[in-house]
Amino acid sequence: GTMGNASGSTVDDMQAVEIHHWYKKFMTECPSGQLTLHEFKQFFGLRGLDPEANAYIEQMFRTFDMNKDGYIDFMEYVAALSLVLRGKMEQKLRWYFKLYDADGNGCIDRYELLNIIKAIQAINGCNLEMSVEEFTNRVFEKIDVNGDGELSLDEFVEGARKDEEFMEVMMKSLDLTHIVAMIHSRRHSV
Repeated sequence: GTMGNASGSTVDDMQAVEIHHWYKKFMTECPSGQLTLHEFKQFFGLRGLDPEANAYIEQMFRTFDMNKDGYIDFMEYVAALSLVLRGKMEQKLRWYFKLYDADGNGCIDRYELLNIIKAIQAINGCNLEMSVEEFTNRVFEKIDVNGDGELSLDEFVEGARKDEEFMEVMMKSLDLTHIVAMIHSRRHSV
């Protein structure tokens, strides 16, 4: 099907060695070959999160779970990772949009964005110069072109390209580089 192609092209770019490494890590931590939400949190060392951060991680899990069966299997995992680590900006932004559109209605409203920014702060501690509310309002002022209080996919993608600060916060929201580093440093001690 078309889904296979979409993930296939990015997976080909990853060196076999790297895939093998990720596979070993995945199978070590997840012998069943399927990550549940609980295992997903453990996998990335996410414990004791506050409710906002928790909701965000659950949303991230659902976005990774492409066939919506409640598990992340290895191919979904690799497709997600390769997107995060190597994806083109446009692909990433579309993915973020899906991730941030909590109710799945095809638009992001202020409340959804506010919750995401709060969650990002809770997980990664990104230090904004202003309050989360102010930041959210500023983003909307800048990128909600038609002023309807919701961001369409087009507004989101275009807006993010133009708003460096917003882009930076978003990139942090999926900054798996520290996770990757953590995995590499643990490589010898299983």
